[in-house]
Amino acid sequence: MPIYEYVCTACGHTLDTLQKMSDAPLTDCPECNKATLQKVMSASSFQLKGTGWYATDFKNKPQAEPKKTEPKTEAADTAKTTETKPVTASSATATTTTKTTTDKT
Repeated sequence: MPIYEYVCTACGHTLDTLQKMSDAPLTDCPECNKATLQKVMSASSFQLKGTGWYATDFKNKPQAEPKKTEPKTEAADTAKTTETKPVTASSATATTTTKTTTDKT
């Protein structure tokens, strides 16, 4: 059964009452005994619990942040090059060595 809120337009008294949906609205104010009670629209007092509701599944979901570019560092500014040079050897097999150089621009 829902709880309805009423206000008296004559004296300003407010009251909450538990009524069936099929019950007739109250009309008589218990304070001033005049037939000036009006139903007030108020916020509901129930909560939807469990999965599938906005409050449980989507409310606190972090939004996708835009991708940030990495700040350039000194290591990123240096260009590394690799040179491969054949080494002449007296043996029948040829061997190679690798030399890494760093250019700072």
